[in-house]
Amino acid sequence: MSTIAVTGAASGIGAAVCKHLEAAGHTLIRVDLRNADVNADLSSSEGRQAAIEQTLSACNNQLDAVVACAGVGVTAPSIGLIVGVNYFGVTEYLNGLEDALSASGKGTAVIIGSVAGSHMVATPHPMAEAMLDNDETKARQMAEEFGDPAAAYAASKYAVTVFGRRKSVEWGKRGMRLNIIAPGAVETPLHQASKEDARFGEAVKNFVAPMGRAGIPDEIAHGVDFLLSDKSAFVNGSVLFIDGGMDAMVRANKF
Repeated sequence: MSTIAVTGAASGIGAAVCKHLEAAGHTLIRVDLRNADVNADLSSSEGRQAAIEQTLSACNNQLDAVVACAGVGVTAPSIGLIVGVNYFGVTEYLNGLEDALSASGKGTAVIIGSVAGSHMVATPHPMAEAMLDNDETKARQMAEEFGDPAAAYAASKYAVTVFGRRKSVEWGKRGMRLNIIAPGAVETPLHQASKEDARFGEAVKNFVAPMGRAGIPDEIAHGVDFLLSDKSAFVNGSVLFIDGGMDAMVRANKF
C-alpha cells in the first residue's frame, strides 16, 4: 500500500478522501489547521514550510501521493486568505514534496480545483497572473484591492489548475503524474457557509447543476481513488469535472 499526504483532511472533501484511502489500506498523513497528523497553517509561507518539513519527516522523505484538498471559499475572513490558501498553499506544498514523490518511483498528485476556475474566469484575471508569477504579495494585494471574494476564489482555482497542467508536463518526464479534479457545488461545511452568506447565498442556492442537486464528498473521493490508482496510469495533466454537468451547462463549446 501507499503513503499518501492529504491536505484539508479534517472536513469536507478531504475527510471523505481520507475515509476512502484508509479503507483501501493506505497509510495517511493528514494535514490541516488542527485535528490532524500535521497541524499547519497553509495560508502563510512559514506554515507551508512547517507542513512540508513535518510531512517529509513522517514519510521518511519518500511519498507515494499527495491529494491537495485544502481550500477556503468566499466566506473566508479576508480575500487575501483565499489567494494564500487556494493557490500558494497548494503550489508551495507540492513543490516542497516533489523530490519525495519522485523517490517513490511513480509519485502522483491530485489537486482539488473547482468548476469556478473554468467558467468564471473568461480571460486570465490579473490576480491569476500574479499567482502564476509566484508573486504572493502582489496577488494578495490585488485581491484585497479588487474587493470581490468570488473573483478571488475563481482566479485562485483557475491559477492552481494552470499550475497543475504546466507542472504535469515536467512531472510526466520523471515518471510522475499530476491531475486536477474540478468539483461543482458539493455539500460540505464550506458550501453550507456560502449558502448562508448574506452576500452570496441566493446566487449559490440558485446555481444548480443539470442533474438538479449538489454533489456529495464521497463522489469527489471516488474520482481521487481513480486518479491515484493504476487504472489511470496514462492520465496526466487532465482536469476531471465532477460537477453534475455544470461546466457543460455554462460552456458547452469550450473544453
